[in-house]
Amino acid sequence: MCEWRCNIIDNSKYNPDTLDLNSDEEAARYWFPCFQDMIKKFSRQAENSQKQDDTAVERAQQFRETYLRKLEEYRSHTKENAENNKTLGIRELLELIDKHLRLYGFPDPWLEQKKSENEVALGLFAERIHEIDSITDSRKRWIELVKGVLAGNMFDWGAAAVTNIISNDNTFGLHAALERIQKRPWLMDDLDNWLERLHNGGEVHKCAAIFVDNCGVDVVLGILPFARELLKRGTKVILCANNEPSLNDVTISEMSSILDYCNCTCPIMKEARTNKRLTIQGNGQKGPCLDMRTLPQELCNALNETDLLVIEGMGRALHTNLYARFNCETLKLAVVKNKWLAQRLGGDTFSVICRYEPLVS
Repeated sequence: MCEWRCNIIDNSKYNPDTLDLNSDEEAARYWFPCFQDMIKKFSRQAENSQKQDDTAVERAQQFRETYLRKLEEYRSHTKENAENNKTLGIRELLELIDKHLRLYGFPDPWLEQKKSENEVALGLFAERIHEIDSITDSRKRWIELVKGVLAGNMFDWGAAAVTNIISNDNTFGLHAALERIQKRPWLMDDLDNWLERLHNGGEVHKCAAIFVDNCGVDVVLGILPFARELLKRGTKVILCANNEPSLNDVTISEMSSILDYCNCTCPIMKEARTNKRLTIQGNGQKGPCLDMRTLPQELCNALNETDLLVIEGMGRALHTNLYARFNCETLKLAVVKNKWLAQRLGGDTFSVICRYEPLVS
Protein backbone atom coordinates (compact mmCIF):
# COMPACT_ATOMS: atom_id res chain seq x y z
CA MET A 1 0.00 0.00 0.00
CA CYS A 2 1.16 3.51 -0.79
CA GLU A 3 2.81 5.27 2.16
CA TRP A 4 1.74 8.71 0.95
CA ARG A 5 -0.66 10.33 3.41
CA CYS A 6 -0.40 14.07 2.82
CA ASN A 7 -3.29 14.48 0.38
CA ILE A 8 -5.81 12.08 1.89
CA ILE A 9 -7.48 13.65 4.93
CA ASP A 10 -7.99 10.31 6.68
CA ASN A 11 -6.62 7.30 4.88
CA SER A 12 -8.53 4.95 7.18
CA LYS A 13 -11.83 6.47 6.01
CA TYR A 14 -10.96 7.03 2.35
CA ASN A 15 -13.30 5.14 0.04
CA PRO A 16 -12.85 5.88 -3.66
CA ASP A 17 -16.07 4.22 -4.84
CA THR A 18 -19.14 6.38 -5.44
CA LEU A 19 -21.54 3.41 -5.63
CA ASP A 20 -21.62 0.11 -3.75
CA LEU A 21 -23.40 -2.56 -5.78
CA ASN A 22 -23.49 -4.87 -2.76
CA SER A 23 -25.66 -2.54 -0.69
CA ASP A 24 -27.39 -0.46 -3.38
CA GLU A 25 -30.06 -2.71 -4.93
CA GLU A 26 -31.18 -0.13 -7.48
CA ALA A 27 -27.61 0.36 -8.71
CA ALA A 28 -27.05 -3.40 -8.85
CA ARG A 29 -30.20 -3.93 -10.94
CA TYR A 30 -28.88 -1.47 -13.50
CA TRP A 31 -25.13 -2.07 -13.54
CA PHE A 32 -24.91 -5.88 -13.66
CA PRO A 33 -26.98 -6.10 -16.90
CA CYS A 34 -25.09 -3.06 -18.17
CA PHE A 35 -21.77 -4.87 -17.77
CA GLN A 36 -23.25 -7.98 -19.40
CA ASP A 37 -23.98 -5.89 -22.48
CA MET A 38 -20.74 -3.93 -22.26
CA ILE A 39 -18.58 -7.03 -22.35
CA LYS A 40 -19.88 -7.89 -25.82
CA LYS A 41 -18.40 -4.64 -27.13
CA PHE A 42 -15.07 -5.30 -25.41
CA SER A 43 -14.97 -8.81 -26.84
CA ARG A 44 -15.59 -7.52 -30.39
CA GLN A 45 -12.94 -4.84 -29.95
CA ALA A 46 -10.42 -7.39 -28.70
CA GLU A 47 -11.14 -9.74 -31.61
CA ASN A 48 -10.94 -6.97 -34.22
CA SER A 49 -7.65 -5.70 -32.78
CA GLN A 50 -5.94 -8.96 -33.73
CA LYS A 51 -7.61 -9.93 -37.01
CA GLN A 52 -4.32 -11.34 -38.30
CA ASP A 53 -4.29 -13.93 -35.48
CA ASP A 54 -6.37 -17.06 -36.12
CA THR A 55 -6.78 -17.64 -32.38
CA ALA A 56 -8.26 -14.19 -31.67
CA VAL A 57 -11.89 -15.25 -32.11
CA GLU A 58 -11.57 -18.13 -29.68
CA ARG A 59 -9.62 -16.10 -27.14
CA ALA A 60 -12.14 -13.26 -27.32
CA GLN A 61 -14.94 -15.73 -26.66
CA GLN A 62 -13.05 -17.20 -23.71
CA PHE A 63 -12.51 -13.70 -22.36
CA ARG A 64 -16.23 -12.94 -22.61
CA GLU A 65 -17.36 -16.20 -21.04
CA THR A 66 -14.86 -15.99 -18.18
CA TYR A 67 -15.84 -12.43 -17.38
CA LEU A 68 -19.56 -13.22 -17.42
CA ARG A 69 -19.02 -16.11 -14.99
CA LYS A 70 -17.12 -13.84 -12.64
CA LEU A 71 -19.77 -11.14 -12.98
CA GLU A 72 -22.49 -13.62 -12.04
CA GLU A 73 -20.42 -14.67 -9.04
CA TYR A 74 -20.27 -11.06 -7.89
CA ARG A 75 -24.00 -10.61 -8.48
CA SER A 76 -25.02 -13.75 -6.60
CA HIS A 77 -23.05 -12.74 -3.50
CA THR A 78 -24.11 -9.09 -3.17
CA LYS A 79 -26.33 -9.62 -0.13
CA GLU A 80 -23.79 -11.83 1.62
CA ASN A 81 -20.96 -9.40 0.93
CA ALA A 82 -23.04 -6.43 2.10
CA GLU A 83 -23.65 -8.21 5.42
CA ASN A 84 -19.89 -8.68 5.72
CA ASN A 85 -19.29 -4.97 4.94
CA LYS A 86 -17.60 -5.73 1.62
CA THR A 87 -18.11 -3.06 -1.00
CA LEU A 88 -18.27 -3.51 -4.77
CA GLY A 89 -17.75 -0.43 -6.89
CA ILE A 90 -17.81 0.12 -10.63
CA ARG A 91 -14.03 0.36 -10.32
CA GLU A 92 -13.61 -3.32 -9.49
CA LEU A 93 -15.78 -4.49 -12.38
CA LEU A 94 -13.89 -2.29 -14.83
CA GLU A 95 -10.52 -3.48 -13.52
CA LEU A 96 -11.72 -7.05 -13.96
CA ILE A 97 -12.25 -6.41 -17.68
CA ASP A 98 -8.66 -5.23 -18.17
CA LYS A 99 -7.33 -8.10 -16.09
CA HIS A 100 -9.05 -10.70 -18.27
CA LEU A 101 -8.20 -8.93 -21.54
CA ARG A 102 -4.53 -9.28 -20.63
CA LEU A 103 -5.06 -12.85 -19.41
CA TYR A 104 -6.36 -13.86 -22.84
CA GLY A 105 -3.67 -12.02 -24.80
CA PHE A 106 -5.33 -8.68 -25.56
CA PRO A 107 -3.06 -6.15 -23.80
CA ASP A 108 -4.21 -3.06 -25.75
CA PRO A 109 -7.30 -3.53 -27.97
CA TRP A 110 -7.65 0.21 -28.57
CA LEU A 111 -4.01 0.76 -29.62
CA GLU A 112 -4.64 1.65 -33.26
CA GLN A 113 -7.64 3.79 -32.34
CA LYS A 114 -5.50 5.76 -29.90
CA LYS A 115 -2.71 6.25 -32.43
CA SER A 116 -5.17 7.61 -34.97
CA GLU A 117 -6.88 9.96 -32.52
CA ASN A 118 -3.58 11.26 -31.15
CA GLU A 119 -2.34 12.00 -34.66
CA VAL A 120 -5.47 13.97 -35.54
CA ALA A 121 -5.53 15.88 -32.25
CA LEU A 122 -1.83 16.77 -32.38
CA GLY A 123 -2.40 18.25 -35.83
CA LEU A 124 -4.86 20.67 -34.20
CA PHE A 125 -2.82 21.47 -31.09
CA ALA A 126 -1.14 24.65 -32.36
CA GLU A 127 -4.49 25.97 -33.58
CA ARG A 128 -6.10 25.31 -30.20
CA ILE A 129 -3.25 27.05 -28.34
CA HIS A 130 -3.55 30.06 -30.62
CA GLU A 131 -7.29 30.09 -30.00
CA ILE A 132 -6.72 30.09 -26.23
CA ASP A 133 -4.00 32.74 -26.31
CA SER A 134 -6.19 35.05 -28.37
CA ILE A 135 -8.57 35.36 -25.38
CA THR A 136 -7.03 38.34 -23.61
CA ASP A 137 -9.45 38.37 -20.65
CA SER A 138 -7.99 35.93 -18.09
CA ARG A 139 -11.35 34.97 -16.63
CA LYS A 140 -12.84 34.19 -20.04
CA ARG A 141 -9.70 32.30 -21.00
CA TRP A 142 -10.01 30.04 -17.94
CA ILE A 143 -13.69 29.44 -18.67
CA GLU A 144 -12.73 28.28 -22.17
CA LEU A 145 -9.95 26.08 -20.75
CA VAL A 146 -12.27 24.34 -18.29
CA LYS A 147 -14.92 23.88 -20.97
CA GLY A 148 -12.21 22.48 -23.23
CA VAL A 149 -11.30 19.84 -20.65
CA LEU A 150 -14.96 18.90 -20.29
CA ALA A 151 -15.59 18.78 -24.04
CA GLY A 152 -12.43 16.71 -24.50
CA ASN A 153 -13.72 14.24 -21.95
CA MET A 154 -16.55 13.39 -24.34
CA PHE A 155 -14.09 11.34 -26.41
CA ASP A 156 -14.38 8.15 -24.39
CA TRP A 157 -14.73 4.81 -26.18
CA GLY A 158 -15.91 3.23 -22.94
CA ALA A 159 -19.19 5.19 -23.04
CA ALA A 160 -21.88 3.85 -25.36
CA ALA A 161 -23.60 7.24 -25.69
CA VAL A 162 -20.40 8.76 -27.05
CA THR A 163 -19.34 5.76 -29.13
CA ASN A 164 -22.57 6.06 -31.08
CA ILE A 165 -21.84 9.72 -31.86
CA ILE A 166 -18.19 9.27 -32.84
CA SER A 167 -18.82 6.15 -34.89
CA ASN A 168 -21.52 7.85 -36.94
CA ASP A 169 -19.80 11.23 -37.40
CA ASN A 170 -16.09 11.27 -38.23
CA THR A 171 -16.15 15.09 -38.22
CA PHE A 172 -17.12 15.22 -34.53
CA GLY A 173 -14.41 17.26 -32.81
CA LEU A 174 -13.75 19.51 -29.85
CA HIS A 175 -16.02 22.37 -30.93
CA ALA A 176 -18.89 19.98 -31.70
CA ALA A 177 -18.41 18.47 -28.26
CA LEU A 178 -18.51 21.94 -26.69
CA GLU A 179 -21.97 22.32 -28.20
CA ARG A 180 -23.11 18.88 -27.04
CA ILE A 181 -22.26 19.09 -23.32
CA GLN A 182 -24.68 20.62 -20.84
CA LYS A 183 -24.97 24.41 -20.81
CA ARG A 184 -24.47 26.24 -17.54
CA PRO A 185 -25.63 26.05 -14.86
CA TRP A 186 -24.09 22.60 -14.76
CA LEU A 187 -25.24 19.66 -12.67
CA MET A 188 -22.40 20.35 -10.24
CA ASP A 189 -21.12 23.82 -10.95
CA ASP A 190 -18.26 25.29 -8.92
CA LEU A 191 -16.69 27.06 -11.89
CA ASP A 192 -17.25 30.53 -10.43
CA ASN A 193 -15.55 29.46 -7.20
CA TRP A 194 -12.57 28.14 -9.17
CA LEU A 195 -12.33 31.39 -11.12
CA GLU A 196 -12.53 33.37 -7.89
CA ARG A 197 -9.67 31.31 -6.48
CA LEU A 198 -7.52 32.13 -9.51
CA HIS A 199 -8.31 35.82 -9.62
CA ASN A 200 -8.74 36.96 -6.01
CA GLY A 201 -5.05 37.49 -5.38
CA GLY A 202 -4.43 34.14 -3.72
CA GLU A 203 -1.06 32.44 -3.92
CA VAL A 204 -0.12 30.64 -7.12
CA HIS A 205 -0.28 26.89 -6.70
CA LYS A 206 3.15 25.35 -6.21
CA CYS A 207 2.40 22.02 -7.84
CA ALA A 208 -0.64 20.60 -9.61
CA ALA A 209 -1.10 16.86 -10.11
CA ILE A 210 -3.45 16.19 -13.02
CA PHE A 211 -4.89 12.68 -13.29
CA VAL A 212 -5.59 12.46 -17.01
CA ASP A 213 -8.07 10.30 -18.91
CA ASN A 214 -8.37 9.63 -22.65
CA CYS A 215 -6.05 9.86 -25.63
CA GLY A 216 -6.67 12.17 -28.57
CA VAL A 217 -8.86 15.25 -28.21
CA ASP A 218 -9.23 14.75 -24.47
CA VAL A 219 -5.59 14.97 -23.43
CA VAL A 220 -4.17 16.95 -26.37
CA LEU A 221 -6.80 19.65 -26.86
CA GLY A 222 -8.38 19.61 -23.41
CA ILE A 223 -5.86 18.79 -20.70
CA LEU A 224 -2.61 20.13 -22.20
CA PRO A 225 -3.88 23.69 -22.82
CA PHE A 226 -5.18 23.66 -19.22
CA ALA A 227 -1.82 22.42 -17.91
CA ARG A 228 0.01 24.98 -20.06
CA GLU A 229 -1.98 27.79 -18.47
CA LEU A 230 -0.98 26.55 -15.01
CA LEU A 231 2.66 26.51 -16.15
CA LYS A 232 2.31 30.11 -17.31
CA ARG A 233 1.18 31.01 -13.79
CA GLY A 234 4.35 29.47 -12.36
CA THR A 235 2.82 26.19 -11.19
CA LYS A 236 4.72 22.94 -11.57
CA VAL A 237 2.57 20.28 -13.28
CA ILE A 238 2.66 16.49 -12.88
CA LEU A 239 0.66 14.59 -15.48
CA CYS A 240 -0.45 11.28 -13.94
CA ALA A 241 -1.34 8.61 -16.50
CA ASN A 242 -1.93 4.86 -16.54
CA ASN A 243 1.13 2.63 -16.69
CA GLU A 244 -0.79 -0.04 -18.59
CA PRO A 245 -3.50 0.32 -21.28
CA SER A 246 -7.16 0.54 -20.34
CA LEU A 247 -9.79 1.42 -22.95
CA ASN A 248 -8.55 4.50 -24.83
CA ASP A 249 -6.95 6.01 -21.74
CA VAL A 250 -3.57 7.56 -22.37
CA THR A 251 -0.56 5.68 -20.96
CA ILE A 252 2.67 7.20 -19.68
CA SER A 253 4.55 6.09 -22.82
CA GLU A 254 1.88 7.64 -25.05
CA MET A 255 1.91 10.78 -22.90
CA SER A 256 5.66 11.08 -23.35
CA SER A 257 5.35 10.85 -27.14
CA ILE A 258 2.56 13.43 -27.13
CA LEU A 259 4.68 15.89 -25.14
CA ASP A 260 7.66 15.34 -27.44
CA TYR A 261 5.47 16.49 -30.33
CA CYS A 262 3.96 19.42 -28.42
CA ASN A 263 7.38 20.62 -27.30
CA CYS A 264 8.21 21.29 -30.94
CA THR A 265 5.14 23.53 -31.17
CA CYS A 266 5.03 25.22 -27.79
CA PRO A 267 8.11 26.93 -26.25
CA ILE A 268 6.33 27.19 -22.87
CA MET A 269 5.89 23.44 -22.62
CA LYS A 270 9.36 22.75 -24.00
CA GLU A 271 10.97 24.97 -21.36
CA ALA A 272 8.87 23.41 -18.58
CA ARG A 273 9.74 19.90 -19.73
CA THR A 274 13.44 20.74 -19.95
CA ASN A 275 13.46 22.25 -16.46
CA LYS A 276 11.31 19.43 -15.01
CA ARG A 277 8.41 21.75 -14.23
CA LEU A 278 6.29 19.53 -16.46
CA THR A 279 6.70 15.85 -15.65
CA ILE A 280 4.90 12.54 -16.21
CA GLN A 281 4.23 9.89 -13.60
CA GLY A 282 2.52 6.52 -13.79
CA ASN A 283 -0.52 6.24 -11.54
CA GLY A 284 -0.22 2.48 -11.03
CA GLN A 285 -3.92 1.82 -11.62
CA LYS A 286 -5.30 -1.44 -13.04
CA GLY A 287 -8.18 0.15 -14.94
CA PRO A 288 -9.83 3.48 -15.82
CA CYS A 289 -10.68 4.47 -12.24
CA LEU A 290 -8.54 5.96 -9.46
CA ASP A 291 -7.85 4.49 -6.05
CA MET A 292 -5.47 6.75 -4.14
CA ARG A 293 -4.57 3.85 -1.84
CA THR A 294 -2.75 2.05 -4.65
CA LEU A 295 -0.57 4.82 -6.06
CA PRO A 296 3.04 3.71 -6.65
CA GLN A 297 5.60 4.99 -4.18
CA GLU A 298 7.44 7.00 -6.84
CA LEU A 299 4.30 9.00 -7.53
CA CYS A 300 3.60 9.35 -3.80
CA ASN A 301 7.02 10.93 -3.36
CA ALA A 302 6.47 13.28 -6.28
CA LEU A 303 3.13 14.39 -4.86
CA ASN A 304 4.49 15.56 -1.52
CA GLU A 305 4.59 19.17 -2.72
CA THR A 306 1.20 19.04 -4.45
CA ASP A 307 -1.29 21.72 -3.40
CA LEU A 308 -3.75 21.19 -6.27
CA LEU A 309 -5.30 17.95 -7.49
CA VAL A 310 -7.10 17.93 -10.84
CA ILE A 311 -9.02 14.71 -11.37
CA GLU A 312 -10.61 14.24 -14.78
CA GLY A 313 -13.08 11.85 -16.32
CA MET A 314 -15.93 9.55 -15.36
CA GLY A 315 -13.71 6.75 -14.10
CA ARG A 316 -11.46 8.88 -11.91
CA ALA A 317 -13.78 11.72 -10.84
CA LEU A 318 -17.25 10.16 -10.98
CA HIS A 319 -17.19 6.37 -10.50
CA THR A 320 -14.44 7.07 -7.98
CA ASN A 321 -13.49 10.11 -5.85
CA LEU A 322 -16.67 12.12 -6.45
CA TYR A 323 -17.28 12.42 -2.72
CA ALA A 324 -13.73 11.83 -1.48
CA ARG A 325 -12.14 14.83 0.22
CA PHE A 326 -8.46 15.67 0.19
CA ASN A 327 -6.36 18.02 2.28
CA CYS A 328 -5.34 20.10 -0.71
CA GLU A 329 -7.41 22.02 -3.23
CA THR A 330 -9.16 19.71 -5.66
CA LEU A 331 -10.83 20.24 -9.02
CA LYS A 332 -12.95 17.36 -10.34
CA LEU A 333 -14.04 17.57 -13.97
CA ALA A 334 -16.17 15.08 -15.90
CA VAL A 335 -19.04 14.72 -18.34
CA VAL A 336 -21.66 12.17 -17.24
CA LYS A 337 -21.98 9.91 -20.27
CA ASN A 338 -24.29 7.34 -18.67
CA LYS A 339 -27.99 8.22 -18.52
CA TRP A 340 -28.77 6.14 -15.44
CA LEU A 341 -25.93 7.64 -13.42
CA ALA A 342 -26.76 11.15 -14.62
CA GLN A 343 -30.37 10.73 -13.49
CA ARG A 344 -29.23 9.26 -10.16
CA LEU A 345 -27.26 12.48 -9.63
CA GLY A 346 -30.23 14.61 -10.71
CA GLY A 347 -29.26 15.36 -14.30
CA ASP A 348 -29.28 13.82 -17.76
CA THR A 349 -26.82 12.44 -20.31
CA PHE A 350 -23.87 14.79 -20.92
CA SER A 351 -24.45 16.65 -17.67
CA VAL A 352 -21.30 18.33 -16.37
CA ILE A 353 -19.45 17.76 -13.11
CA CYS A 354 -17.24 20.70 -12.12
CA ARG A 355 -16.45 20.42 -8.42
CA TYR A 356 -13.92 22.77 -6.86
CA GLU A 357 -13.10 21.85 -3.28
CA PRO A 358 -10.90 24.36 -1.43
CA LEU A 359 -8.48 23.37 1.29
CA VAL A 360 -10.35 22.56 4.50
CA SER A 361 -8.48 23.93 7.48
